[in-house]
Amino acid sequence: MIQAVIFDMDGVLIDSEGVYLEYQLEFARTKNPDVKMEQLYPMVGATKKDSWEVLERAVDNGQTWEELRDEFRKKDIYQTIDYKKLYRLEATEVLSQLKADGYRLALASSTHLELVERVLKENGIRSYFEQVISGSQFKRSKPDPEIYLHTAACLGLAPKECLAVEDSTIGITAAYRAGMKIAAIIDERYGFDQSLADYRLSQVKDVLEAVKKA
Repeated sequence: MIQAVIFDMDGVLIDSEGVYLEYQLEFARTKNPDVKMEQLYPMVGATKKDSWEVLERAVDNGQTWEELRDEFRKKDIYQTIDYKKLYRLEATEVLSQLKADGYRLALASSTHLELVERVLKENGIRSYFEQVISGSQFKRSKPDPEIYLHTAACLGLAPKECLAVEDSTIGITAAYRAGMKIAAIIDERYGFDQSLADYRLSQVKDVLEAVKKA
């Protein structure tokens, strides 16, 4: 029986992935004008190292992924993004209802902890989550299952007692390897393989039905 719902953040609670990719594509094309958006799709949901290795291969200009990442960071795009505009408003209702129904809530994101905390607080939902876990805490995050195994352990639950809400191939794979039930938010834009998910949902609100079936 499901006791907890563990949410990813980017692509689930906030529709941020396309915004990040536009910035990354713009940057990549300053290095190599021939880079196509499709080449950067594997960056979605990945850890920083894995993500920037994708861009390194796409740019192919001799710079390492660390050099490219450090140069990009100087732009500090995160300070310019309005996360309230990217927030999926129905998520607040979903979190509130899950809490009222007795489910425990956690968040497991590949994004660094400072930004995760900022997004949650700016959208007034930090208090819903017992645990907020960042992939930056681990040597390997998604698709490695460690972040999900750790989150379940922090809740004092077995992975099979948790439903993970994800969107990307990488996140779904991590939850699958951890032995969790998975609800995937359908997103046709980035070529995600969601075949490992137990449920495919049109919107975040559908989590309320999925958790009852899990």
